Amino acid sequence: MKTHFPYVGSGPYCYANSFAMVFGDKAPSTAVIEVATGGPFGMQLIGGTLPFFDPYGWNPRAGFDGALNALGWTSEVTAGGDADEALARLQSSIEDGPVWIGPVEMGHLRHQPKMTGPIGADHYVVVLGVDDDRVLMHDPQGHPYVSLPLNDFMAAWRADTVSYGTSYTMRTGFTRIVEVSEVDAIRASIPAAIAWLSMDGDHNMPPGSLGNGEAAEGLALLVESGCDRQLREHLIHFAVRVGARRIADAATCLARVGYAEAARIADEQARLIGAMQHPLVVGDDVAAAAALRALAPTYDKLRAALENEGLTADGSERTR
Repeated sequence: MKTHFPYVGSGPYCYANSFAMVFGDKAPSTAVIEVATGGPFGMQLIGGTLPFFDPYGWNPRAGFDGALNALGWTSEVTAGGDADEALARLQSSIEDGPVWIGPVEMGHLRHQPKMTGPIGADHYVVVLGVDDDRVLMHDPQGHPYVSLPLNDFMAAWRADTVSYGTSYTMRTGFTRIVEVSEVDAIRASIPAAIAWLSMDGDHNMPPGSLGNGEAAEGLALLVESGCDRQLREHLIHFAVRVGARRIADAATCLARVGYAEAARIADEQARLIGAMQHPLVVGDDVAAAAALRALAPTYDKLRAALENEGLTADGSERTR
C-alpha cells in the first residue's frame, strides 16, 4: 500500500521561504504557507503553451492576502512610482527591519550563476540592508547574506519583464494579529482551495488557456508532439520541481486535518508530477505524456473530495 511520505529539502519556494523569514520565530512551516496561498490546487496552461502546476488564473500575488489572513498575519504593501521614489521607501523602511521584496526579475540577480539579463522569471527576496552602492539580502534560492550591486537590484525590482505584479512592490510591518495554529490555518485555507479548483470567475487569461484536466491533456500533446528546448527546460528546472513539492505539501497538510481521501488524491498528483522529471530529462516524452494523462482526472476528484470531507454525515459543515 502506498503511504505518503513528506518531502523536506531544497526547491523553488521563494515566496514561502521569504514569508517564513519575515515571520521570524512565529513562522508556520513553509508547507502550511504554500497551502494557504492556494498554489497547490490546480493546473494551468497559459495561452495553451506555458504550463504551471498551480491553479487556473493564479499567480503568487493572487494568494498572498488570503494566506496572510488564514495564518493570522497582516502587512503593509507599497508599490509603483519611479526608481528614486522606490529606493527612498526602501531606505526608510529598512530602518525598522528586513523588507520583503517581490516580484523581482530573477535574470537581473547576477549573484545567481548564469544570470546575465531578464528571463521573465519571478522571484522573491528579503532585503536586510541598503547603501549607496549595494543591497544586502537573503535570497531563498540558496544565497544567504548575498550582496548585489544597487543598479542590478533596482533593475530586478522594476520587474517589467515579469508577467504579473507592479514594479517596486514591497511588504513591511508584518504583524501577527491573532494566534492561529497550523491545523486551523490549513482548515481555513480549504474553501479557497475548492474555489481555485472550480476555476469559477473571470480570470482574465490569454486566449487558448486551459485549466486542470484540460491543461494536463494539452501539455501531454505538446510534450509528445515535439517538446522544444524552452518548454523542456521550464519543466525540468522549475515547473515539475515546484509542482511536485507543493502538492506533496498539500497532501501532508490535508492529512493533518483529517481529509484522508483528499490527501490520498494529492499524494497521487505529487507522484505523477514527480514521475515526469526523469523522462523529461532523458527525452522519454511518451512516458511524461502518460503521466500527464493520468494526472488529468485527479483535479475534479480532488475538488469533490475536499467538498465531501468538509461535510459531516448529516450534511452540515465540518466544525474545527
